[in-house]
Amino acid sequence: MRSPIVFLVALGVHTLRALFRTREELLIENLALRQQVLALKQKRPRPLLDDMDRAFWVALRAAWPGWANRLFIVNPDTVAKWNRDRFRRYWAKISQHKPGPGRPPVDAEIRSLIRTMAHDGWGAPRIHGELLKLGFVVSEITVSRYMPRGPTDSDKIKQWVAFLRNHKDAIAAMDFFTVPTVSLKVLYIFFVIEHGRRRVVHFNATFNPTAVWVTQQLREAFPYDTAPKYLIFDRDAIFNPAVVDTVRAMGIKPCRAYRSPWQNGVAERWIGSCRRELLTYVVVFSRRHLLRLMRFYIDYYHEDRCHLAMDKDTPHERPVAPRPSSTAKVVALPRVGELHHRYEWREAA
Repeated sequence: MRSPIVFLVALGVHTLRALFRTREELLIENLALRQQVLALKQKRPRPLLDDMDRAFWVALRAAWPGWANRLFIVNPDTVAKWNRDRFRRYWAKISQHKPGPGRPPVDAEIRSLIRTMAHDGWGAPRIHGELLKLGFVVSEITVSRYMPRGPTDSDKIKQWVAFLRNHKDAIAAMDFFTVPTVSLKVLYIFFVIEHGRRRVVHFNATFNPTAVWVTQQLREAFPYDTAPKYLIFDRDAIFNPAVVDTVRAMGIKPCRAYRSPWQNGVAERWIGSCRRELLTYVVVFSRRHLLRLMRFYIDYYHEDRCHLAMDKDTPHERPVAPRPSSTAKVVALPRVGELHHRYEWREAA
């Protein structure tokens, strides 16, 4: 049992902290602690949380900045995982096959014939014509989808890698990736990144991407005479002929990545970094919320984060800071809501 002196000191510290906090913060903290007490009252070695408990903490994450400091029964990262699992279950449910109108499945016999004919060296148009003569109703696009993928020509890989290396300062890439929201909707993030310094020159997000919207983003990404010589992008249907014509009109040569991700590796690696270092730990509530988070992360990515591809420098060329004096100490400066840090010298107080 603690001594009376320890108890009085602890009581005094908590009283002083409470005096300097707002009533709203105290009420929210009290609500958070009470909810956990109710969960712990269940007579189990490890309390099981239901959907209401999970929804409470997902909502509190956005309403209260200090939520993680008062969460004890689960890891704070688990709250973000709850929302991802919920999103996955929702889309798995609505994606289940339902009888009725829709694209009919391709028979196993047709898929086998496509592979057999492809081994004879035939392409998709010739195989499609042969299947039509056999009485099978199938589109040429479907034939292309089930064509076996042969090994990539090593000479073509070397040529592509040499092109990327020799022209990196004149190359940019664009791509999309998706982010689920707490309301089970999907936000599409569009971005443009330079190959030379790995600098993200433009980004935006929308719930309904269109070719017209992409065209406007390209105009904002490359104003005046800032357009690169080459622009790499994949064969997504949203990059339709109108988008390609806009790219050419800006004086840029379009380079379509036919077998992404390896042909558009800079963009794909940036997507992976963004997911691992930001999106894994957050629950997105709205487009405005996502854009704010992305601005924080991109500032950190440009100014603070070292990159192996640039000899461990940053896109904005962070200078080396020597120790100013023998009494200086290294301090951690929080970035992206304390998900990451930048370390710098500071004189001891």
